[in-house]
Amino acid sequence: MADSSDEEYLGTDWLSYSERTEWRDVEPLGQDDGPSPVVSIAYSQKFCEVFDYMRAVIAKGEKSKRALELTTDALRLNPANYTVWQYRRDILRELKADLNDELDYLSEVIGQNAKNYQVWHHRRVIVEMLNDPSNELELTENALVNDGDAKNYHAWQHRQWAIRSYNLYDGELNFVDRLICEDQRNNSAWNQRFFVIKHLGFTPEVIRRELDYTMDRIRVIKNNESAWNYLVGVMRQGDNSSGQLSSYPEVVACVEQLYQAGNRSPYLMAFLIDLYREQALQLKAAQDDQLARKVYTLCEDMATKHDVIRRNYWHYVATHLKKQLAKDKEEQH
Repeated sequence: MADSSDEEYLGTDWLSYSERTEWRDVEPLGQDDGPSPVVSIAYSQKFCEVFDYMRAVIAKGEKSKRALELTTDALRLNPANYTVWQYRRDILRELKADLNDELDYLSEVIGQNAKNYQVWHHRRVIVEMLNDPSNELELTENALVNDGDAKNYHAWQHRQWAIRSYNLYDGELNFVDRLICEDQRNNSAWNQRFFVIKHLGFTPEVIRRELDYTMDRIRVIKNNESAWNYLVGVMRQGDNSSGQLSSYPEVVACVEQLYQAGNRSPYLMAFLIDLYREQALQLKAAQDDQLARKVYTLCEDMATKHDVIRRNYWHYVATHLKKQLAKDKEEQH
């Protein structure tokens, strides 16, 4: 009996390869699981036959139009099979096939298997062979937006590759801003924004603009880890990528104002801990200095109220700061 998924992909009117005249010259090659397989996978009859013929074709090194069609059937049954994808590429090269047709085929496959690494990798190779990335931004936008999965790692990876390899940065910030506006917690979109800005260059003007952009969004959703991570990442890009959090007093003032207004977002509090810890170490403060005490208090609040699951980490941060400050004091003497 055929598997229901086989019926879906190959159709109920599918003709067995053993019944096809054009395949009578090929002896199918069965899968060798050894003399005593521990667990035999219950492949469907169609699956076994397609891959038996696939193995036979690979064994004899046949690269023909019928072999290409066979890979299509095999990949419908198992789109994650790297060996079949690689052999398909070999056939395409041998036949000097129209690679634009292959891109059309891949658009269909990606629509059904958007989280399959092998499909995206094959797409990349074909685009490189054509040296034509003109469809890639639209393709990935469809995967990220129209298919309702704006955090698809494979689509983002492919998009970054296309942008970086073919200098397609124009308009990308507008695309990313649209995704962030639609979902301000979309960490993938924030990551893409950093990717683009890093290419353009973190000049003082760009850093200032990005800090304003991010703080505007933090004011809307204060408990947004993605925006806080982006904020710190941008601040660190100042002073030749050795930026201190205290180098941007307007941001510090805004964050402290949010805290004083009663906001206890763990990401806001983690920002303040990093800020006060940096300042205490930079000033070589005493263990009981006001800055150090702020760190200890915030760490205790995180450990007992706002981020209990990581309480051991916050206890470590406080203890480590005490040791660092004590060491600094000894060295001063």
